[in-house]
Amino acid sequence: MSKTLQAVRGMNDCLPTETPIWQMVETVLRRVASSYGFAEIRMPIVESTGLFKRSIGEVTDIVEKEMYTFDDRNGDSLTLRPEGTASCVRAGNQHGLLYNQEQRLWYMGPMFRHERPQKGRYRQFHQFGLEAFGIGTPDIDAEIIMLTSRLWRELGINEFVTLELNSLGSNEERANYRDALVVFLTEKEEQLDEDSKRRMLTNPLRVLDSKNKDVQAALVGAPKLSDYFDEESKAHFAGVCQRLDAAGINYVINDRLVRGLDYYNRTVFEWVTDSLGAQGTICAGGRYDGLVEQLGGKATPAFGFALGIERLVLMLTSLEKANNIRAQVDVYVIGLGEGVDIKAALLSEQWRDQVKDIRIQNHCGGGNMKKQMKRADKSSAQVAIIIGEDELAEQSVTIKYLRGQHEQQKLSLEQVPALLNSLI
Repeated sequence: MSKTLQAVRGMNDCLPTETPIWQMVETVLRRVASSYGFAEIRMPIVESTGLFKRSIGEVTDIVEKEMYTFDDRNGDSLTLRPEGTASCVRAGNQHGLLYNQEQRLWYMGPMFRHERPQKGRYRQFHQFGLEAFGIGTPDIDAEIIMLTSRLWRELGINEFVTLELNSLGSNEERANYRDALVVFLTEKEEQLDEDSKRRMLTNPLRVLDSKNKDVQAALVGAPKLSDYFDEESKAHFAGVCQRLDAAGINYVINDRLVRGLDYYNRTVFEWVTDSLGAQGTICAGGRYDGLVEQLGGKATPAFGFALGIERLVLMLTSLEKANNIRAQVDVYVIGLGEGVDIKAALLSEQWRDQVKDIRIQNHCGGGNMKKQMKRADKSSAQVAIIIGEDELAEQSVTIKYLRGQHEQQKLSLEQVPALLNSLI
């Protein structure tokens, strides 16, 4: 017997019992993004490797260790996208969407990173991302953070998340700070772990974000990036905070909050939770005014974020916020008697025409009443509609409720649409 094939490690199936919560989350994401004037863009899963080397930075863990990169038959180096922002910028540049324009775009789909799989972190994972181009003022920063806050309210998890906020200043200010930070870290080198020692030479700001408690203890007394800001950077961050205060959105200023990608500047933010264990960040983003030009376009201010859908689903499930999601099937139709199944199928077609969004499953495969009712019970349907020869003669149906305590009843065919409407 041949060996049963398995999914690639870290790349998971989403089974029919799980897809309803995914669909609910995706629906909320689409609806909220549209309510703020954002339009969907869809980019390829595979891009030229150079796109990510130029955007993410060659001396990052993503490029050095995590990307799925291969040569195609023409010898071109291609990569499964590890994140969406670079692809979105590439598409905007290629199709002339960005220069001297304002664009509000969102996207959703799979991303790929070769990491050690663990709960909430997978090699194929799904992200929702949102990007605003052409607006350099703090109002768009605050509006997009407000949008994320609305997402949590609509999903019912706002009380379980905390907004952390920081500013990275301009590229010049960050370069000056980097020099001072390296001097400080060099003096503390013996207290740093190996990962931080490596980052000290390549991307020292990432040391600030270390989860190692000993490293965090060594960072006490480190210089603050905000001490290197000019008046423009200070005013921009103050403008973001002022608008969030006015909107009643609580936040914590975390002066050690940085982003893992090289292209961020000024406002950065994360939404974090204690409900997911080690994987506590469910949404992160910020401003990246230099990336469009870095990828070959004209200088264009930009702000955006990405969130992991797996982590959202995991959080909703652990908090039991997904218990009231509508089942996959509303009605199971049973036909009993010679030729009744044909009439039952035609009635189901008629009811689908009459009642928008009703989900009806017709029994297929024959069998007696016991077999068909067993299938109905196993379905997620709320009711079974039973049609026998007597019902056909009377132009009626028998309604058997499959969930809860309700008496079986008979309805005329004219009464069925009203019942179906009550189920959705």
